Amino acid sequence: MSGPQESTEQVLACGEVRTCLLPTRDAVDEQVAEQLLRLRADERVRLSRRPNRHAVSPDVLTGVDCRLPTAGGARIRAVGTVTARAALVEGRVLQATAHFCVPARGPDRRQPWGYYLVRPGVLVPVGRISAPAVAEGFLTGHRQDEPDVGSVAESLLARISRRHRLLDYDTPLNTTDTSLRWAALPAADGEAAAPRFTVAEDGRRLVELRLPRGTAPAAAAALCEDLALHDWLLTTVADKLDGLRLGSDDGRAALKVLRPLVDHLLHLWMPQARVDRTLNTLWRELEETPGFTRQWTSLTQRIRDQLAVRLLTRSDALTPS
Repeated sequence: MSGPQESTEQVLACGEVRTCLLPTRDAVDEQVAEQLLRLRADERVRLSRRPNRHAVSPDVLTGVDCRLPTAGGARIRAVGTVTARAALVEGRVLQATAHFCVPARGPDRRQPWGYYLVRPGVLVPVGRISAPAVAEGFLTGHRQDEPDVGSVAESLLARISRRHRLLDYDTPLNTTDTSLRWAALPAADGEAAAPRFTVAEDGRRLVELRLPRGTAPAAAAALCEDLALHDWLLTTVADKLDGLRLGSDDGRAALKVLRPLVDHLLHLWMPQARVDRTLNTLWRELEETPGFTRQWTSLTQRIRDQLAVRLLTRSDALTPS
């Protein structure tokens, strides 16, 4: 195994993204976003305003000594740290991501903690791993003695949501939180494998990626954050429109559903806003199947059509005969 000052090629990156609506009536401003995401005193929150408002917390590390999940059930110990961070999009949607990467081989015995602390976000195996087997095991399940990155991400959301002084907990619409679990392997030379996106029976999104060799784990995590955000937007809007009885009364019930979607969510659709340009091809693949933007365009057009119909109906009712 290389010394601490040397780089070792990572053959696998895994993570989980939790996405939810920030529990407050209105979108928070930049100052409040910075206060919410100040998870460490020694690093500042990163803020950007173009192409939309986006705030990202400093990274926080969680030390783990665990068994790596494997499809074949092999018992492989790994030691190191999981990287986690939180992000706030337009002061409205909160995300937390936890992820790690793994080299193909580590020392044959456990090392002192200092050895692992100089490799942030890396789980070093004791011995050798099969990256495809670990990726499959990570996506298909979780055992008590395996790294639970979902819980790390969830604890970050809870930590931010407990800041009662900054939040009023009066959300403009009820939404469901989503969880997206991902595993990324290096693509073979000349390989152009499309990402695999599926929804498990428990509702968790599962994504398997093949990335160009040398892709930084942080870039893979940012891609999956972007994917999780837009999947959450699609899921939320589709759920609100599902079964909505648009012509059953004077339209007030429908407007109570449609207006919050327009006020708080429709302007957030902006795929690839902060995705590494080398990974844009993967987004284009997702646009082919399952077709995220096509579905979003259909949903938003339906909302606008219904609002236009309501406006015309109201105008006709006010026009003297």
